[in-house]
Amino acid sequence: MLFKVALFSALVSVVFGAALQQQVPIVSQTGDVSPDGSYEWSYQSGDGSAQQQSGQLKQIGDSAGEVVQGSASWTDPEGGQHQLTYVADENGYQPQSADIPVPPPIPQAILRALEWIAAHPQPQLKQPRY
Repeated sequence: MLFKVALFSALVSVVFGAALQQQVPIVSQTGDVSPDGSYEWSYQSGDGSAQQQSGQLKQIGDSAGEVVQGSASWTDPEGGQHQLTYVADENGYQPQSADIPVPPPIPQAILRALEWIAAHPQPQLKQPRY
């Protein structure tokens, strides 16, 4: 009898666990990789979220690097729309979105102090030799 109760409990937990997991279908998807190393991919899912990205190799000084650009969009659980675009290159990752917080401006007194410090560097102390 204990075996039947345990088996029934396991079966019920599997059924309810599967019902609680929301699977979002992929509505469209593309992807391509070229022989020169460039690529692009994109997808859109059934819940309206989408993402796309492309990249290519770029000569940066004496070495090669990769330049990547893309975007993502989604809807949060409260119904708010979000959009993010980005570039990643020799200057680093550069995202742009209305959702990214913007720091407040530097107060004028601190800005003047920083300018004064930059204009009047401290003399370098000589290190003692032993």
